Amino acid sequence: MQKGINRFLTILSEEKRFSNNTITAYKNDLSQLAEFLKVHKVADWSNVKPSYIMDYFINLREKSYAPSTTARKVAAVRSFFNYLIDENIAMSDPTEGLSRPHIKKTPPKMISTQDIEELLKQTRTSATPESKRDEAMLELLCATGVRVSELVAINMGDINIDVGCLRCFGKNGKERYIDFHIQAANAVSEYINDARKKLVHNNREAALFLNRRGERLTRQGFWLILKSYAEKAKIKAKITPHSMRHSTALHSLASGKMNLRELQQFLGHANISTTQIYEKAISAGE
Repeated sequence: MQKGINRFLTILSEEKRFSNNTITAYKNDLSQLAEFLKVHKVADWSNVKPSYIMDYFINLREKSYAPSTTARKVAAVRSFFNYLIDENIAMSDPTEGLSRPHIKKTPPKMISTQDIEELLKQTRTSATPESKRDEAMLELLCATGVRVSELVAINMGDINIDVGCLRCFGKNGKERYIDFHIQAANAVSEYINDARKKLVHNNREAALFLNRRGERLTRQGFWLILKSYAEKAKIKAKITPHSMRHSTALHSLASGKMNLRELQQFLGHANISTTQIYEKAISAGE
């Protein structure tokens, strides 16, 4: 059964260009389903019945999975069986009639400009290559509102310091260009011209932001860096890469710098409904 999952994931990766995070999540979701079915003596995808699928999701509910997690698992299983039917591996769809759990979209909370300034101050207490890198990353994150996965994926060829423009590849490889201000440009320029040269070990390394080994910084690495600075600054608000992205979006919309459509493009949202949560947050006084 795992072979079928692997072929499906290959199509998502190579043909549909799903992100690595989504591929990993789908792999875990479908492998979990396969293990559940094996326990129930089902060894072939063509033998999966609707009752088995219902039992699986009832089992997840009893384990108190979050609605958002369950919704993703529903999407993964549905998509997988659509693939199996297209490939004539399954003759019927056992997920037909399966509904996704309702997810309440909570308006994001804004991190104050004072807290963001305190965070940035921490990067300037040292002149090490890592500190210069961290300042450049945080300045660019605040200026562009990119996702952390997009931030660490930036290559040297994706950024133009002279004109203040970043090429970014979002979900499903969707390309967009984002302008950023002179303060971020100066921080990134200083990092490239000095600190990065001290971090890089291989001149063929394409990544903009590097770790101490001279390799591309990971999402987990950035999260640990951000957490460390938040603790040093004694910031009480919850600071995460995602909350900083939310804050950039909220500040841009609340200040009138962008309208909703411009913000949608800025953030790389496929649907305007996703962007509308920021309007609701502002209306609620978040």
